[in-house]
Amino acid sequence: MLKKIKETSTFIQAATGFKAEIGIVLGTGLGGLVNEIEIIQTLPYRAIPHFPVSTVEGHKGEMIFGRIAGKNIIAMQGRFHFYEGYDMQAVTFPIRVLKDLGIKTLCVSNASGGLNPGFKVGDLMMINDHINMFGTNPLIGPNLNELGTRFPDMSQPYDHQLCTLAREIAFANHIDLKEGVYIGVAGPTFETPAEYKMFRILGGDAIGMSTVPEVIIARHMGMRVFGISIITDSGVPGEIVEISHEEVQEVARKAEPKLSLIIRELISRIG
Repeated sequence: MLKKIKETSTFIQAATGFKAEIGIVLGTGLGGLVNEIEIIQTLPYRAIPHFPVSTVEGHKGEMIFGRIAGKNIIAMQGRFHFYEGYDMQAVTFPIRVLKDLGIKTLCVSNASGGLNPGFKVGDLMMINDHINMFGTNPLIGPNLNELGTRFPDMSQPYDHQLCTLAREIAFANHIDLKEGVYIGVAGPTFETPAEYKMFRILGGDAIGMSTVPEVIIARHMGMRVFGISIITDSGVPGEIVEISHEEVQEVARKAEPKLSLIIRELISRIG
């Protein structure tokens, strides 16, 4: 693992000569945030050694090097999912590489189903905690002490200071920013009504098929994390309707300008 991480980061550094301390992971339907980036260079995942390839529609599959609000950033336009058949080490490998490239703060976004009856389709939810329901953990196996401790603390998976900044930005721009607990599941099926009910009872406000493994790995390596979801469908009893991946993408695209504003302003304030 260490050898692969170093080989990949060395290749990227040689190909770009780019340095940044802020990373962004763009989820389903959220690739439009790249319009906020002053792009300097891009690398397709297929050209990067040891990188998986994104197979999901709406995930372009490239690493972007550029600037937002005058800050150097590295963005992943597309991520990897457990349901694609990748193991957890492959799903989270890019996060390991981002850390080796110098990333200290990671912003993760996703499209998710709403569980909280106070949420509506199109809302933004800042993630203040999560529940891992993947049935596994990316840290299972021998621990690499060079990357992080055997038993990482998860009492603050999402950075409190970054959450406070996001609240201030949303308030100043009249954006109704919800907050809540994200539940991560394996997928790829959308949930049944009974499952939605169960996950709400467990304490979830939104549910999706990503993010949690990435955040676990980021925190294992000491990175600060900010997470945000677009509520693209409802799992609230009485509001559940048949949903397709294409419809999820469309809702995400419509809500994206608000998400882009929050991410842009947040990056501008990160020291």
